[in-house]
Amino acid sequence: GGSFTISNLGMFGITEFSAVINPPQACIMAVGGTRAVLTANETIESVMTVTLSCDRRMVDDELAARWLDAFKANIENPSRLLL
Repeated sequence: GGSFTISNLGMFGITEFSAVINPPQACIMAVGGTRAVLTANETIESVMTVTLSCDRRMVDDELAARWLDAFKANIENPSRLLL
């Protein structure tokens, strides 16, 4: 009876993948593990890949993009969740 699923394979060493929506779900978010990346400033940062698959009959591209933008903002700055 849910509408949104989170699939996490990061704990198995998978860095990125695409998840398949199971009806009647509207979206499924695939969360991969973190990996170290060398930035332009020559610092090492942890990067996590997240993909979102949506049923376009329920969630259009604009809404999915706005949701991912908000998710990214919150995951990069967790203190926003305390407000």
